[in-house]
Amino acid sequence: MIQAVIFDWAGTTVDYGCFAPVEAFIRAFAHFGIAVTMEETRKPMGMLKRDHVRAMLRMERIAALWEARCGRAASEEDAEAVYAQFEPQLFSILGGCSTPKPGTVEAVKALRGMGIRIGSTTGYTDAMMEIVVPAAAAQGYAPDCWFSPDSVGGRGRPFPYMIFENLKTLGVSAVRNAVKVGDTISDIREGLNAGVWSVGVIEGSSELGLSEAEYFALSPQERASACRRTSEAFRAAGADFVLRSLDELPQLVRSLGA
Repeated sequence: MIQAVIFDWAGTTVDYGCFAPVEAFIRAFAHFGIAVTMEETRKPMGMLKRDHVRAMLRMERIAALWEARCGRAASEEDAEAVYAQFEPQLFSILGGCSTPKPGTVEAVKALRGMGIRIGSTTGYTDAMMEIVVPAAAAQGYAPDCWFSPDSVGGRGRPFPYMIFENLKTLGVSAVRNAVKVGDTISDIREGLNAGVWSVGVIEGSSELGLSEAEYFALSPQERASACRRTSEAFRAAGADFVLRSLDELPQLVRSLGA
């Protein structure tokens, strides 16, 4: 029986398209004269943000650009320097990027009506969540608990420890009695590593990488193609289920035995 659903934040329940961290990473690298692409920036999405910076600096093209500009390979000190630029950039835009995605509030209400507890994990730090959580709550979305990598010694996704903290806090009796919902490959792997049902959501996801306006400006055929590519990426990562939107989540949970 499903006892809890554990959501990600940006790109899953708030911030359609997960643009706040993307913009902050792009600005942080630009400070050092490195122009990173949207695709490069989104690839490690969902990880602890320091780990995200490290992952980007290890990418072949970015690593070559850094070495050409700085005359040496990027070091851990360089990763910290980029992160030091990233954090204030994110804080400057975070409050305005905490709006619940369409369907979030309604899906959570339906789940709670079924007796389901609502947890959450994130790649944001506690300090970042101190902005996001009240902003989302003021607009109708407030999970029963949330845990960041700060809660588990910095071991964020794809480690399972944030999920385990949710299970303990929410009183879930077995890992298969919980569902993890996310919008990145890191989310899918986090769920799999924890042994819970791992679900990817397409619309508004970082993996899809489109704003709401961009998504609905596509033709029906283009939209179907984009969704198919995103679904295939989630499936290839091992997702148990892939949903078009959160509107479909209550029915999935019922089918699993809510």
